[in-house]
Amino acid sequence: AERSGPVDTHDCMKQKGLFELAEELKFEVVNLAEVPLEEYVHIIPKDSHWKNGFLFAKIYQEAECIVETCCLKTHQFGGHFTFSLKNATGLVPRRNLDGTAHMRELHSSPHTRKMIAEINTAFTPDLIILDGVSAFVDGGPARGTMKEANVILASTDRVAIDAVGVAILRILGTTPEVSRGDIFQQEQIARAVELKLGIQTAAEIELVANSKEANELAEKIYAELLQRK
Repeated sequence: AERSGPVDTHDCMKQKGLFELAEELKFEVVNLAEVPLEEYVHIIPKDSHWKNGFLFAKIYQEAECIVETCCLKTHQFGGHFTFSLKNATGLVPRRNLDGTAHMRELHSSPHTRKMIAEINTAFTPDLIILDGVSAFVDGGPARGTMKEANVILASTDRVAIDAVGVAILRILGTTPEVSRGDIFQQEQIARAVELKLGIQTAAEIELVANSKEANELAEKIYAELLQRK
């Protein structure tokens, strides 16, 4: 279940071969851009930066298990980076109940990154897999400078995996916005910590590597996570 933007969701799913895969493995694809508003629930988080809350895909609150997949890339339209926390914007429809545009409100707000974290109060993924084989180190989300990170991350903790993602972008060389300050002071992560969506500090992160190269990368990641800027 997914909604893409600004590209057409159906076209994106078709381009990625999702329908053929669904036929082969016998699972259902749900295009959230096509489901009626009745299939969404109205969420108003406490102390939210959303003016009137947001609608959220009901299917994710009814699911027995949620596996979230995301990429490793920067986001030039206010997010600064887009990993697991930012991925949740695809579970919010384009418009709210009053007809206002969710994405316009999100991307025009001075609190964009805090609002991204607040969407995540509506659900809890059981597993997150981040594809970091290739990464956008600037631009994004649709195009940018690509570098090879050659890493796949898996975690049950959104805060941990996003913090590690920021560390990897810094190792590769990335934008001033992503490079600046302590990783846990990045607004998406800081707000997620306030909301208790995952771990509270970088010291709680444990990296489990499966090769010599992965161990070497893990040491660099630890150095970035614990570095004070």
